Amino acid sequence: MRAVTTTVIDAAPLTVRELARAVGAEDQWVVRLVEVEILHVDTPAEPPERWHFRSADLQRALAARRLERDFGANLDTAALILDLQSELRRLRAVMGAHGLG
Repeated sequence: MRAVTTTVIDAAPLTVRELARAVGAEDQWVVRLVEVEILHVDTPAEPPERWHFRSADLQRALAARRLERDFGANLDTAALILDLQSELRRLRAVMGAHGLG
């Protein structure tokens, strides 16, 4: 298996198609990530062709893909897991800032 590295800069965000290709998925899969709120777009009412994604979105999409592949998680479950992981990181940072971590 060959590792692929993709860097996204805010000045050149990814389109739906580019994000889908970067994670080895179909465009509709990325649309579903927005529907289950794994990814957030500034203009969800716009057609997907106008959506743009940044590095953090690519990381979350890759994490969702791994959860699907490695654990058979559906996207609703992946969304919950990713949100819980994010909250755990935030709480650890708060605890660390207060010398409790």
